[in-house]
Amino acid sequence: MSDEVKMANRFRGFLPVVVDVETGGFNCKTDALLEVAAVLLEMDEEGLLSRSETIRYHVKPFEGANLEPASLAVNGIDPHHPLRPAIDERDALQRVFREVRRSVRENRCSRAVLVGHNAHFDLGFMNEAAARSLIKRNPFHPFSCFDTATACGIAFGQTVLARAVVAAGLEWDETQAHSASYDAEMTADVFCEVVNRYRDIFEGSRRNATPQR
Repeated sequence: MSDEVKMANRFRGFLPVVVDVETGGFNCKTDALLEVAAVLLEMDEEGLLSRSETIRYHVKPFEGANLEPASLAVNGIDPHHPLRPAIDERDALQRVFREVRRSVRENRCSRAVLVGHNAHFDLGFMNEAAARSLIKRNPFHPFSCFDTATACGIAFGQTVLARAVVAAGLEWDETQAHSASYDAEMTADVFCEVVNRYRDIFEGSRRNATPQR
């Protein structure tokens, strides 16, 4: 891939990784992390971004975690179901972080940046879970993120994920919504759509910013 379009140059050394979490509430300090999904992205020779691998895990509630019935009713998760293939929070994050760090290296980026729909919600839960698990090698920037709710509001006039997906010309399956993997993949698709629509503007701005000799 040429220097003009490779991932590291497109996002100033950051690697965007799309994350969605399903939780037992809205408070990242007290409520359980129940599912986490991370979608890796790739860029072709033309500078077009697309969805690549999805990493997903069901997560056991940490000891003493709060579980709000209203949140569980929305995401449909039974945290204590005997057939639920959940793993410990620390194990889940370490596995996700390992793959993210690998992708950062392969794309010659300096750090990952979380992409999410209302991204600070997902980033807050990821940061709290990492701190709770005493994980020091968190590959994500601690406070910067790319928010697709904002991006879709600008590009499509929609801030709700389902409506933004449809406005972007993509398909939305309501029966799969509120699983971390599906929501992360749909968020990845609309993020790629926005980035790709602005590709020519980005390339023009890069040319204008290059000093003339």
